[in-house]
Amino acid sequence: MDLLSYAGLAVRLVNTAANDSEGGDSIATLDGLQALIADLMHSGDRVTRADLDAIRALRAEFRRIFVACATENGAEAVERLNALLVQHPVHPQISRHDGQPWHLHLTQGGSVADQYAAGAAMGMAAYLARAGTGRFGICRAGSCRGVFIDTSSNGSRRYCSGRCASRRLIATAG
Repeated sequence: MDLLSYAGLAVRLVNTAANDSEGGDSIATLDGLQALIADLMHSGDRVTRADLDAIRALRAEFRRIFVACATENGAEAVERLNALLVQHPVHPQISRHDGQPWHLHLTQGGSVADQYAAGAAMGMAAYLARAGTGRFGICRAGSCRGVFIDTSSNGSRRYCSGRCASRRLIATAG
């Protein structure tokens, strides 16, 4: 089971928020939420206004966790993650799809928001326990509010994307 991919769900969600360089909030509508989860959930899963509200609240909570990590407040980050794990318990389930061999998925019954929260919180918790809070960052590009998980071998990542890193290099060179 690749828990980093589950942790990436938190990054993906937080980065749906508006920032100056990328435009508007991509989950401002039900269609936006459907687009966010299109490759994650079963095609029969219908999103509701309650899912949208819950996902937007979850996004704010994951942002708080990234901020706590980036400001070296590991105790707060862990407390918040533990609260999410209690609120959204996960259940491992063996699955096979898309021509892949048998593998584990983290599942949770309930709403679309509950399912998303369960996987994202478990992935973040597992990666934080393995790599520490220093691997969860906030983009250092001036107008960007993106977050990232640093998987580099030396822990040197400072930007959410190559685009933000390039913009920074261009700004310092000019």
